[in-house]
Amino acid sequence: MKSYKFEIFTSSLEKNIREGIYKPGHKLPSVRELKDKYRLSTNSVQNGYEHLIIQGLVESVPKSGYYVNRQFGKSHEPVKTNRSPIIRDAFFENSLASITSLRKGRKLSEFNVAAPGDLLIPQKLLLRTMQQVVREQGANLLRYYPSNGLPDLKDAIARRAAGYQTLLNPDELLVTDGALQALYIALASVCTAGDVVAVESPCVFSILEVIRVLHLKVIEIPIDRDNGFDVDFLRKACAKNKVSAVLLTPNFHNPTGILLTDEKKKAVLSVAQDYEIAVIENDIYGDLNFNGIRPTTIKSFDDSGLVMTYSSYAKTLAPGIRLGWLSPGKFIQKTEQIKFSLGSTVSPIYQETVNRLLSASSYERHLKAFRKQLSENAALTLDLLYDNFPEGTSITVPAGGYSIWIKMPEATNMDYFYTQCDKIGVRFTPGYTFSFSDTFSSYFRIVFADAYTPKRIEAIRQVGQLIR
Repeated sequence: MKSYKFEIFTSSLEKNIREGIYKPGHKLPSVRELKDKYRLSTNSVQNGYEHLIIQGLVESVPKSGYYVNRQFGKSHEPVKTNRSPIIRDAFFENSLASITSLRKGRKLSEFNVAAPGDLLIPQKLLLRTMQQVVREQGANLLRYYPSNGLPDLKDAIARRAAGYQTLLNPDELLVTDGALQALYIALASVCTAGDVVAVESPCVFSILEVIRVLHLKVIEIPIDRDNGFDVDFLRKACAKNKVSAVLLTPNFHNPTGILLTDEKKKAVLSVAQDYEIAVIENDIYGDLNFNGIRPTTIKSFDDSGLVMTYSSYAKTLAPGIRLGWLSPGKFIQKTEQIKFSLGSTVSPIYQETVNRLLSASSYERHLKAFRKQLSENAALTLDLLYDNFPEGTSITVPAGGYSIWIKMPEATNMDYFYTQCDKIGVRFTPGYTFSFSDTFSSYFRIVFADAYTPKRIEAIRQVGQLIR
């Protein structure tokens, strides 16, 4: 092996360091001392020290000299820790799996995800609009937008709402990161842990989880397949309990698809005003009517400020468009503070994209085609259920939205039902996810918001025939 002139002193220093004669932090001879002692050039001495530094034995301190590395001799073995097993909420895990996609290609026929399928999403429209926004806005999209949302977008939301008799003040609107954030803000603004909220039953799992996270107590108000939300039950509940808020989906309730009449909406508002209770209105499916005009909201009848209405564009455009809004009524001050604490800006590109769609005719054109497709899908699904499921199956016919609520005959073994679904490769949403109780164990929800292929049609037919 090649030898170097500097080894005449480095070998001695290395021996003294390794044997502990020179301790970590010990100052070593200067370049001049070693140069004179071993009759070496300055360059050779410096090269020798560089060699020791590379080995991790020496460190250089600018304007001071060379020292034994302070870290020399210390153990670098990884720290061993005794990790406890992660304890998860089994009910939460199972319920979440029941309402989300496994994304395993086309092996499964999924009817459990309450979101528009890939073939019904206006992909070209959205991507083209986003590209236009990026070209025009450029680096502005990388900055913070106003905390409560883009003013132009809020104006567009308010203008459109006026078309279905709902007057929204743009200055009071909060643009949110989806509908669930809007719901969280609304509930947190009028409730504290331990408070009681009245909630429709059945109720979607995501809403129940927000209630659970906020440590609220619930009174479940029945949804009647013929009359919808039971207002008389609500009034009795409010008379006997201190209720802080009532939460409901009056327009095309999920999972039943029921539409409340204007009389019912006014009756709910009347109860809330009598007891000074906040109404939190989920209008996320309001644009998805199958027939007639777009329905009104409870907000449209309110002059007390007790109604908080929220919605989003995840159900009408694409699930990845994380943009919603909340009209908080008289609770604006508290909701603004909570909104800011959760993150001050919703994605600028989503805000600009949705604003452009609402301000032109693009959104309405898409909705017209989307509603038509959903209506056709609903009719096809109902035909498949009537023709193939056993006698005694109870089916709630939706007026809009994109889900159907089904009750199996009393004698049905639901464990066997879901086992057969797994074997065929079909996923529905089990009824137990729609309540804190076991009220709906014999129910399931089917979502028809994706294009129907022969495989998907056959999957529903097979499940029904097996159960029969």
